Amino acid sequence: MWNLWQFAVGSNGSGGASSMLWIIPVVVVVLILIVNSIRILKEYERGVVLRFGRFHVVKMPGIRLILPWIDKMTKMPLRIITKDIPAQEVITRDTVSVKVNAVLYFRVVDPKKAFLEVEEYIQATFQIAQTTLRSVLGQAELDDLLAERDKLNDEIQRIVDSLTEPWGVKVTAVEIKDVELTEQLTRAMAKVAEAERERRAKVIHAEGEAQASEKLAEAAHVLATEPTSIQLRYLQTLTEIAVEKNSTILFPLPIELIRPIVDLMNKKEKN
Repeated sequence: MWNLWQFAVGSNGSGGASSMLWIIPVVVVVLILIVNSIRILKEYERGVVLRFGRFHVVKMPGIRLILPWIDKMTKMPLRIITKDIPAQEVITRDTVSVKVNAVLYFRVVDPKKAFLEVEEYIQATFQIAQTTLRSVLGQAELDDLLAERDKLNDEIQRIVDSLTEPWGVKVTAVEIKDVELTEQLTRAMAKVAEAERERRAKVIHAEGEAQASEKLAEAAHVLATEPTSIQLRYLQTLTEIAVEKNSTILFPLPIELIRPIVDLMNKKEKN
């Protein structure tokens, strides 16, 4: 470069102004070529390079050089992309109309396919997720939609991932975020839940009565075999009543005590 400069300005410095006229454009062209050939790719990016309109190579992160006006490089991010699927009108298999929204998570795993196989991979993946969400939930019943979200999430993710795999896009998760029910349906479900709780209460009460009757039958059998036990039970009942400090105590009399009096009154009436 120094020799070139000496040649341009001359050994004695004369004629330098006229010689510089052809060096300045050369320097400007070189700088323009350098500026247009340098590309910087971040760690989470890959560069897809087309040369004369044909695929050439995928550039890795760092400082990369391309041929200006010959190569064209497009940056493809590899980080996970999150898209909120807006509320979709869905009619379930049991003909219930609900609104469901979800969240979609996906990322590019093959930059070459994501650039060459589909025009807008983000928009295409988003649209497929919407249609798949409506299709899968339309085949499920309302109870499954409310109680088995994990199963439906896995099924939607599997279907969408299989459709986007040829594009080099990996769908990592699809999560149903909210299920919006109509006010009329909410009231009907509340009535069903209330009736179900009443049914369970009646069943539990009936089971308790059945178990109590079995125990009472066993107790009666024991008391019948041991007459003295009736007297003991009678005294225990009086003891429990006396603890309450009641002014009036009602207690049963054995029928054996009043049976002679009843028989005597019957004989008098006959005579």
